[in-house]
Formats: sequence, C-alpha cells, structure tokens
Amino acid sequence: MTMPMTSLSFTEDTMFEARLIQGSLLKKLVDAIKELCTEVNWDISNSGINMQSMDGSHVCLVAFNLRADGFDHFRCDRPLTLGINLGNLAKILKCSGSNDIITMKADDNGDTLTLMFESEKQDRITDVDLKLMSIESEHLGIPDQDYSAETSMPSSEYQRIVRDLSSIGDTVNISATKEGIKFSAMGDIGTANITLRQTSSADKEEENVKIEMKEPVLLTFALRYLNNFAKATPLSSTVQVFLTKDLPVQVNYNIQDLGYVKYYLAPKIEEEDEAVAADE
Repeated sequence: MTMPMTSLSFTEDTMFEARLIQGSLLKKLVDAIKELCTEVNWDISNSGINMQSMDGSHVCLVAFNLRADGFDHFRCDRPLTLGINLGNLAKILKCSGSNDIITMKADDNGDTLTLMFESEKQDRITDVDLKLMSIESEHLGIPDQDYSAETSMPSSEYQRIVRDLSSIGDTVNISATKEGIKFSAMGDIGTANITLRQTSSADKEEENVKIEMKEPVLLTFALRYLNNFAKATPLSSTVQVFLTKDLPVQVNYNIQDLGYVKYYLAPKIEEEDEAVAADE
C-alpha cells in the first residue's frame, strides 16, 4: 500500500527551502523590524537571505542578512525575490511554538511562501501559506565607513538607556570621548545623562563595554527610533553602536551563527544650525 505524501514533502517545483531548528530566531527577527518596515523584499540566493528597507519617513534604514550556512538546511536553485508583508508574516509566526522547527519554502514563480512548524517531538505539524506581494524597491548601496567611535555594550544595557531617556525627552545627544560614551536627554521635567565607561572586569565577555575612538563625536537622534531598534535585544546579548559626524548611526545586532540585523538612523540637525544656514 502506498502511503500519502505528507505536508513536509517538497515537490520538484520547489526552488527555495530553508529549515531552521531554532525557529524562534525568525520570530524575534520579524518582531524586531515589523514596526519600522511593513512591506519588504527578501532577496534570496544560494548564499542566504538579505533584506534592505527604509522606514516610511525615510529617516532610517533596516538591513538583515541570514547566511545559508546558518540554517540546518538551505537550498536556493537560483536567485529570487519574495515580497512580504511583515505584519502578516508576524501573525503567521505566532502560530508556531517557542521551540518549533520552522521550514520555509517557495516554488518557482509561486505567489505564496509556505511556512511549516514542527514541534520538538514532531507530534504536531502546522503549515501555512503566506500570500506574496509585488513590491517595487530600490536597492541602496551601504558604503563601508570609517567610524569615529565604535562601542560594544550589553544589548540589555542599551535597551535600558534608550527606554529610560524616552521618559525624559524626545531626542538624545550621544557623545563619545576618551571618558566614555554619554547619552543625554532634555525635556520639560528635567535632564538626564548616562555615561558608560570602558570595562573589562565582567565575568562574561559580552557583559563588558568596549569603546574604540579615533576622534570625539557628538550627534543627536530621535529616541523613538533608537527605542524601536532595541526590539532586537532578544536576538543578541551585545549590540554595537558606530558613530561618525554628520553620518547615520549604525546599531548592529549579531544573530548567533545565523547573521545580523543592522539599523541606520540619520542624525537630527539642530534648529540652531538650521537658523545659521538660513542666515548665510
């Protein structure tokens, strides 16, 4: 007697399939970017999955890379682009358990992305088709920069700083000097300054604060964006913050052995600077 094909069988038409035993990483990644970017293109090749997208106001850029060798199984017959609504994808991923294995697959010229969730004991299998979209987007080249200051800190520390300062004001001044990296906010209720100095005494390497500085730098940013970036905290124990005068800040979270998510935010121009420029 021939057995029926299960939902986990792939047809010959399948041109992309990726299996992630630690499926919760995919859920955390989507949760970390869905509020900034709603409709995005995933560019898939045999090297992995890439995404680049501006937020609606074109103030910040979000990019991620998931390497093929970070998956437990990865196959892509030829490059393809999947147009995805991240809000809808997040809803589907909520159907998966925290310890589920997640498999994604797409057919050649298909209009859906199939997601399959297997429980650890493989006693429950769920598969859902997500409708794909046709999204026009411009690929933005992100040049490599020589940054004036590079800071690595516990991601929980960064999350706490931007959350606490958001209760004081709407913007934050970030300055890097030989004394350390300082976050300052000012609002109607008062002012707050938080300074992190370099440390090397923590029991775990990822708990240390590291600062590499070529020259002092001071920039101003909107706190609501920096707060949004902190949604990536569950993906990594550390976060890197890169600063250079007049250029976007880069906030980088490395995702274990899988890849990274990076956020770029343009600095705010002080009103005084704008007034001076107008006078000139």
